[in-house]
Amino acid sequence: MKPLRLIPANDTFRALSSCIEMLDGKIALYITDPELNGLMPEVNRLPDQVPDDVALIVESSGSTGTPKRIELSAAALRASAEASAKHLGGSGQWLLALPIRFIAGINVLVRSVIADTQPIMMNAQLPFTADAFFRAASLMTEPKRFTSLVPAQLSRLLDAVRTDAYSLSLLRRFDAVLLGGQMPDEKVVAELRELGVNIVISYGMSETGGGCVYDSVPLDGVGVSIRDGRIAISGPTLANGLGAEFLTNDLGEMVAGKLTVLGRADRVLISGGHKVSLEAVEQLASQLAGVVEIAAAAVATSWGESVGLVYVGSPEVDFGILEELSIAAKPHRVLQVQALPRLQSGKPDLVAIRALLSE
Repeated sequence: MKPLRLIPANDTFRALSSCIEMLDGKIALYITDPELNGLMPEVNRLPDQVPDDVALIVESSGSTGTPKRIELSAAALRASAEASAKHLGGSGQWLLALPIRFIAGINVLVRSVIADTQPIMMNAQLPFTADAFFRAASLMTEPKRFTSLVPAQLSRLLDAVRTDAYSLSLLRRFDAVLLGGQMPDEKVVAELRELGVNIVISYGMSETGGGCVYDSVPLDGVGVSIRDGRIAISGPTLANGLGAEFLTNDLGEMVAGKLTVLGRADRVLISGGHKVSLEAVEQLASQLAGVVEIAAAAVATSWGESVGLVYVGSPEVDFGILEELSIAAKPHRVLQVQALPRLQSGKPDLVAIRALLSE
């Protein structure tokens, strides 16, 4: 057994030094909510000590329900970091732009320790802005540079680099900008790639040690297969207790060794006998003129469930084109808001979005 150390999410420097001890097997680590007024937040049902094979306890983001606590070994964290570095052409310096409570954020610190480089750490407790990101990026000094973002952050960076050549030069300087957390906005990704920015779309979750598939290709040592339409992951990056293979709740297809993620199985609704993927609706709706950000959720109707949309953008957006996807994709309710509800991880808060649509 070894001690479990609790670090508040707003103490990134202490978390970084604790990652060194964690990877050396001296402690296990759990990142709590931020410390407020010098007081640690209350944490329920965490032991003082954990088994030796536990290095990190991390929470899933809980975008569709209650978060889960997942245990990862030091071996899994190292395997993830080493496979990522191999795919990206080597280790380098990382810019931390995500909360360290979640796997994508803490992985930035873990990979920095393994690479023996000093990460540049933004204050993830403040709202993300392009200005703050580029100020942080200007402080990077290593030849190879990486960062990890969610789609909402990437959209803000695109808005900035369209009119600022210096910001674009900083973004181009990254060897890879990893993009994960949810389905990407294909228009944003395509435009940035045309501008010379190396966007790498990652797929993974806490249970897989973070991103384990980059641009549809599994990382070295990671196995991907399809079981009854759902994506199954195997390999050394898996969390403790999952066995040899983890069956995800995501739908996918494997063609010629490449994975296409079709969306979450629990985000497919049936309306009047027709199936529709809420993530496919979001993809199509995000491309409509006047839409800045959008999220879809199921709303109850006399026909079962129908599509509800919450979006940021122009009040004149015509969502009728969604019927081209499926008759079931026609929105039953559309709500314009100033900002999408989001979790600390940056993902849309689907529970809050459903609540808005049910009001």
